[in-house]
Amino acid sequence: MTAATASDARVGDFDTERVALRTAAEQHAAELRELGPAPARDDGAAARAAEVHRELRLLRRGFLSRHLRTVYRAVTDDLGRGLRLSELTEAVTERFPGLLPDPTQLAADAPLPQADKEGWEIDHGIFFHAVFADPVAGNHLLDAMRAPTARAVELLPEFQATGEVVLPVAHLERTGATATITITNTTCLNAEDNRHVADMETAVDLVLLDPLSRVGVVRGGVMEHPRYRGKRVFSAGINLAHLHRGEISYLDFLLCREVGYIAKILRGLTGDDARWPVHPAVKPWIAAVDSFAIGGGAQLLMVFDRVIACTDSYISLPAAQEGIVPGAANLRLGRSSHFRLSRDVILWGRKLWATDPDARFVLDTVVDAAAMDHEIATAAERLASPAVVANKHMLVVAEEPQDVFRRYMSEFALHQALRLNSADVMAKAGRFQRKTNR
Repeated sequence: MTAATASDARVGDFDTERVALRTAAEQHAAELRELGPAPARDDGAAARAAEVHRELRLLRRGFLSRHLRTVYRAVTDDLGRGLRLSELTEAVTERFPGLLPDPTQLAADAPLPQADKEGWEIDHGIFFHAVFADPVAGNHLLDAMRAPTARAVELLPEFQATGEVVLPVAHLERTGATATITITNTTCLNAEDNRHVADMETAVDLVLLDPLSRVGVVRGGVMEHPRYRGKRVFSAGINLAHLHRGEISYLDFLLCREVGYIAKILRGLTGDDARWPVHPAVKPWIAAVDSFAIGGGAQLLMVFDRVIACTDSYISLPAAQEGIVPGAANLRLGRSSHFRLSRDVILWGRKLWATDPDARFVLDTVVDAAAMDHEIATAAERLASPAVVANKHMLVVAEEPQDVFRRYMSEFALHQALRLNSADVMAKAGRFQRKTNR
């Protein structure tokens, strides 16, 4: 594919550009095959691969800037059905060949360490940047992602009957009107991985679907890790070992956690417009922080209605040091605190201890370990008040309208993909893998 080819493809109608894009993608794939696998390329081959990637990505981005809504309406039956992130990319790949990496390319990348991947996350990032930038498509996708998952719907009768569901890394139990999700990824300090995100979304769905659950609580379980054995830990953030091994999914983790279970904690499930009277599909949530909330754990606190922390706990957002973007913390921390603190924590890596005066911008109550259970129960009883749901709904409408979040996610989708495949993150991934191998 040449620059002239890309330029020619920018003119003409939808069908003309569609054919040109498919042809360019076929030529791109053929040239990559000639250059060999990414980790085996010498400097010249690597430079050529970067150039052909750049040409195709410019072509894809231009096509989406003109035709995204046409593509999105086509695969969603004119907005008649909601597709989750992976379902959407599969439908687009089948209906519009060349617009996204094909299944063969994705399958070849899947088992590789992050440093050895081709970087198809960037192509998905270009696509979701365009989807979320479009008000019609973006809001439709966000609403689709807040629908209950099929797994949760299947488990709901069991939870309603027994008040308990045990998932691989989360334990859900209802006591009275309070439903508590205990994170049980205990061997790795509740670090987040693909399974963690899936289990958390299932558990959050069940709390929101269950009419007997009026308040949700999230707390870390008791650890098996030698350093914290017998202690509760809230979250160690993203599982860096999985990240460097290439096992953290761009779609099912980095995007899905933001527009899936975290969005559901904040905004609730997608409402049923056909019902009357209208009831907000939200519930109040409490986070209980023991030991620490690092990275993704700290991000999570910013959508809770009440955050209770143990006096010896701390929060931190080291994503900038790790080379990636800390989810939606860049959107939310400055709003809940101030300009200087958000930069101090996100850009400078400042750790906030629970007893630090500035921690009040994230934490509501700080108590001794012995008082945690009582404080959680007291907060849950207060938040079970009938008027809380409507007032939470109105607070979210005022503080973070979905359009604000949608525009943020447009930029996040692209820049997180670029960060994931940036030279500094790749170098860290390679060093980590070599250290692990030794």
